[in-house]
Amino acid sequence: MTQQATTTFSSFAEFYPYYLSEHQNLTCRRLHFIGSALILALIAYVVLTEQWMLLWFIPILGYGFAWVGHFFFEHNKPATFKYPLYSLLGDWVMFKDTLLGNIKR
Repeated sequence: MTQQATTTFSSFAEFYPYYLSEHQNLTCRRLHFIGSALILALIAYVVLTEQWMLLWFIPILGYGFAWVGHFFFEHNKPATFKYPLYSLLGDWVMFKDTLLGNIKR
């Protein structure tokens, strides 16, 4: 299910079902999960080693894995392009829901 380009959401709770509908492909969801997990690992590494310049890799890890999932497996345009803030929050809520087993891995 894809929303029209003119759709606006008044809350994240309203947006999240749309976000999940844009992530129906299992490989796409797995790539999102891997990217998010790598971001957390990178942040932990940076804090422990104080190599702050490595933080520049956060968008590469996050968007790189997610965009491969969308362009090659989901075959849609990432929600980030239309809804950047809700999409960022959606990534982390989907990560949490996957960890808790609420979304199939």
